[in-house]
Amino acid sequence: MAPNPLPAGFYARDALDVAADLLGCEVAANGVRLRITEVEAYRFPGDTANHARMGRTPRNAPMWGPPGHAYVYLCYGLHRMLNLVTGPEGHAAAVLVRGAELISGEALWRARRPDGRCDGPGKVGAALGIGVADSGSPCFGGGPIVVSAGSPPALLLAGPRIGIDYAAESDRVAPWRLADGDSRQVGRRRGLR
Repeated sequence: MAPNPLPAGFYARDALDVAADLLGCEVAANGVRLRITEVEAYRFPGDTANHARMGRTPRNAPMWGPPGHAYVYLCYGLHRMLNLVTGPEGHAAAVLVRGAELISGEALWRARRPDGRCDGPGKVGAALGIGVADSGSPCFGGGPIVVSAGSPPALLLAGPRIGIDYAAESDRVAPWRLADGDSRQVGRRRGLR
C-alpha cells in the first residue's frame, strides 16, 4: 500500500482543481505503484463530455459519489479506465488518470505493460491490474486502489481533452487535460501548452 493516502476530503472539490493537484501524486494497486503524469477533468453539471451528462446509469453510478472513490469503466470493451470521483456527493464529476510513471513493482509492470509505456489511460489501468470490479471502491484506504501524496510537477501543461468528439464545441476545446511537462509518460503532446 502506498504511504499517506489522500483523505476523502481532498476529492470533495471541483474536478479541475483536483486534477491539477493529482499531478505528481502516487497511485498504487495490485503490487504496482505509479506517479500520475497526465489527467483529464470531467466536471458537473454542464460538461457535455461527462459520462453522466444524460443522468445516472448502472455504469456511471460510482461517479455520483461519494468523492474519493474509483470509477473504472471499459472503453471499447477492452481498456480499463481509472477515474477518481470528485465534487460533492450527488454531482457526477471525476478525473481520468491518463498517464503515469513507474515508482515500484517493475516485474508486474513489465508483465502487464511489456513495452514499458504508460502514456494512455488504458495503459494505466493495465499497469495497475485493475478492472470494473474495482469501480466504486475507496481510493483513500480500505480498497484495492490507493492514491497518496507525491511531488508536483515543475512544469504544468494544459490543453483540450482527447476522444470527446461528441461533446459541445466549448467542452471539446476547454483546457481540462493537464500534464507534467517534464515526463515522458504523457500521450499526444500536441495541443498541450
